[in-house]
Amino acid sequence: MKKKGLALAAVVCSAAMLLSACGGSGSSSSSSSNGGKNVISLFDTEPQNPLIPGNTNETGGGMVLRGLFSQLVRFDNKGNPVNDQAQSIKPNADGTQYTIKLKSGLKFSDGTPIKAENFTKAWSYVANAKNAQKCSSFFSTIKGYDDLQKADGLKGDEQLSGLKVVDDTTFTVDLKSPDATFPIKVGYSGFAPLPASFYKDTKAFGNAPVGNGPYKFDSWKHNTEIKVVKNPNYKGDDKPQNDGVTFKIYTKMDAAYADVQAGNLDALNSVPQADLKTFQKDSSLQAYNKPGSSIQQFTIPANLAHFQAGTEEGTLRRQAISMSIDRKGIVNKVLNGIGEPAHEFTAPVIPGYSATLKGNENLSYNPSKAKELWQKADAISKDTDQLTIAYNSDGDAKPVFDAIVNSINNALGSQVAATNPMPTFQEFRDAISNRKVKGAFRSGWMPDYPSAENYLVQNFASSAADGQGSNDGDYKNPKFDAIMDQAYAAKSVDEANKLYQQGQEILLNDLPAIPLYYRANDGVAAKGVKGFAIDWQTYPTFVQMHK
Repeated sequence: MKKKGLALAAVVCSAAMLLSACGGSGSSSSSSSNGGKNVISLFDTEPQNPLIPGNTNETGGGMVLRGLFSQLVRFDNKGNPVNDQAQSIKPNADGTQYTIKLKSGLKFSDGTPIKAENFTKAWSYVANAKNAQKCSSFFSTIKGYDDLQKADGLKGDEQLSGLKVVDDTTFTVDLKSPDATFPIKVGYSGFAPLPASFYKDTKAFGNAPVGNGPYKFDSWKHNTEIKVVKNPNYKGDDKPQNDGVTFKIYTKMDAAYADVQAGNLDALNSVPQADLKTFQKDSSLQAYNKPGSSIQQFTIPANLAHFQAGTEEGTLRRQAISMSIDRKGIVNKVLNGIGEPAHEFTAPVIPGYSATLKGNENLSYNPSKAKELWQKADAISKDTDQLTIAYNSDGDAKPVFDAIVNSINNALGSQVAATNPMPTFQEFRDAISNRKVKGAFRSGWMPDYPSAENYLVQNFASSAADGQGSNDGDYKNPKFDAIMDQAYAAKSVDEANKLYQQGQEILLNDLPAIPLYYRANDGVAAKGVKGFAIDWQTYPTFVQMHK
């Protein structure tokens, strides 16, 4: 939300998508110079990878894909699912099979028709371990997924056995067990259809994708901008109110903010920390600030020496680190109150959220208890190494992580923790993906669809570890996995949410990641821009924006 995009990608993705760098500084040319057209310019970061839906789990690429591709369902600005490419998505009596009917006359941006096979082949490609797609784990509940997880011996074109094409506009999906989230999960960009041209040259496609969304690809000048224009073949309801969007690539958020103030950038969906205190009073721009769905945290790899997940020493140290962080102080002093300290691993706007789960005392600031736990861990095995926390220095993370490290060291000792800044977001994400980070690292989640499952399974289930999803810390706990499986089989959303809460109690003890705070949906737009808001995933509502 991904994120991978935060999510939506989220987000988050989030997009599944991990939160992108808070970064910015790039071209400052005015969007109005684009032929005089009604083109909207947005802040973005350079995508980590080529623009392939199933291999994008961060918001730099996720925001672009949101305009280029449409899925079976989309989400309105409040996160409510609405059919998009799907005419209907109907379950059988026990929820183990779905029959999906596509709307008639659907086309890709190049004019080729969209058929059921464009979905089934794309989903199978992403699920197939041979293709090493970052969003593979989203397909784990479909029959045949397990057979596609041993890359050795696979060619990459093997299909999920649970997908069957009935006719050009109909296909069925057989699940390993009921999955109550399936009808909304298919709104994530990883479930987008792909044209036949994708399989002929995936690398070329990723640099000039052919999609089916409200916009079609125009150009990509790496590290500068990505341009998309209105897609005449899009027949959905999410029709653009502008002629196109230019995603400007920044490496410094303060430069992007200054461009919004000057009217050289139309919108920025995350306010620099230096401006959080004043942006809502700034008469040179439009301000937006409402509760959001994204969570900021940092991940401690499961195999990190002295912090091994599931061991007594590792658990003591993780809990001690968490209790030594003054979240409320950081939100108030560093973020100027634009956010809320984390109480669990989802967000307050997500169904099933609870601020009173067993174990959430591990997220409360308690320096004396933290020191006691750290000393108990030292009695097991003395740790003389420093815990480093990596983040991308081209963003806006430095003040937060400086404050985190200071808080830890004040509680546990002056040499316990240190920051580990990396030059760019792309380098930072590549190091995480390749398991090259030697300590902890900044992470976060912007949801891809409004469900606790998206935060929990995609970030912490074993099926999402080892490069198969967004579980970048490679945390694996069979008890947690079993509860997630039970939640999939639940007969109601309320029943599933209770199980997700049980799973969170395991996470609150093990702390595979250290939840920090929920960032508000804050952003700014230039004067004269109409239709601006930040949606439930923290993306700007760029389809609705116009001048």
